[in-house]
Amino acid sequence: MLCFFSSITASSQDNKPTQQADSIEISLLTCGPRQQVYSMYGHTAIRFLDKQSGRDLVVNYGVFSFDKPYFVLRFVFGLTDYEIGINTFELFSWEYGSTGCGVRQQVLNLTAQEKMAIAQAIDRNYEPQNRVYRYNFFYDNCTTRARDIIVNNLSGKVVYETSTPQHNNTSAQYPSFRELIYLYNEEHRWARFGNDLLLGVKADRKTTFEQQQFLPERLSDDFEHAVIVNTDGTKRKLVSRSFWVLEPAAKDINAEQASLSALDILSPTVCLGAFALLTLVVAAIERRRKRLVWAFDAVAMLLTGACGLILFAMIFSQHPTVSLNLQILLLNPLNLFMLYSVTKAARRNHIHWWIKTWSAMIILLLLGCFMQSYAEGVTIVALSLLLRNILNIYTFNNKGDRQPKHKA
Repeated sequence: MLCFFSSITASSQDNKPTQQADSIEISLLTCGPRQQVYSMYGHTAIRFLDKQSGRDLVVNYGVFSFDKPYFVLRFVFGLTDYEIGINTFELFSWEYGSTGCGVRQQVLNLTAQEKMAIAQAIDRNYEPQNRVYRYNFFYDNCTTRARDIIVNNLSGKVVYETSTPQHNNTSAQYPSFRELIYLYNEEHRWARFGNDLLLGVKADRKTTFEQQQFLPERLSDDFEHAVIVNTDGTKRKLVSRSFWVLEPAAKDINAEQASLSALDILSPTVCLGAFALLTLVVAAIERRRKRLVWAFDAVAMLLTGACGLILFAMIFSQHPTVSLNLQILLLNPLNLFMLYSVTKAARRNHIHWWIKTWSAMIILLLLGCFMQSYAEGVTIVALSLLLRNILNIYTFNNKGDRQPKHKA
């Protein structure tokens, strides 16, 4: 099923617009957010309607398969391959109509030549050797691909004349990538926690105006206020008209409130706060009994070390925003390697040198909060572990040599 649009390009002679091209309507489709983690930020596609032939197709740059080997692992390491897919609008409407997320259509104000150029570009994209691309959520996704295939095949230049004054200010401070996705994952606390745990310092850098268009709704809004500046200096709106092709379903407020209540009970802050409280209780017991609770050291180092292995693996990921992550100072993979010796020393009521080193790293983590936003609850855990370590260092440092050894 190659060259879906070849009938248009083939019928053109000497690059003159044809009557068939005039009957073509190309639109940007913006799908609202859904509940699934992979679709909570929405989706973008291109609708290609030929009123003369009745052909009504949707070009989708977000096709992927969970059935591919090691999909999750490949996604984490930035090795996920997406591809362009072309299907009927009828099937697209059936799929999204059942979700209730709503689909907004923006009919583009294009010349016949521009429609043909976009059709030719889609044909080239759909060739087997060009169909697959290396997906990157922030920099190269289904939305940026749709934008580029449109903007790069216009005879004029797109200028975004948004209604927000700061968008016209080249020195304006735009949100970071992290702040932008916060607009969508607020009700998905654990998904946000996972994102924040993996995203590093680079995710907190301020974006440019174009970089914000990785979000479907942001691109749709920018297109709505954009104009095409022709080569002769005249202007025309990029979008001729916009409307809901699929109305969003009304939200169930009671269900949302019930969901939020459940999230509040089991939120990352509550869970990690409970761990932090346990840490302080253990520290109080240790100070009172003058004995280290070595089992707690073993559990804490095992948990933080296991998480640290994931952050260490992110260093080798092709996602540019995860390679430098200060949270690895707390969630340290070296804890797994030092687990035996630290536990052995704690059973003898000794403070191992690694506890001092780890405490220094936690202090660096806390200072690094000015450079990076941490996952929900991480700072609470860091403060509790640091306080316990400092108290134990002060209380037990080198005390074990003067105390009788106890058998395990």
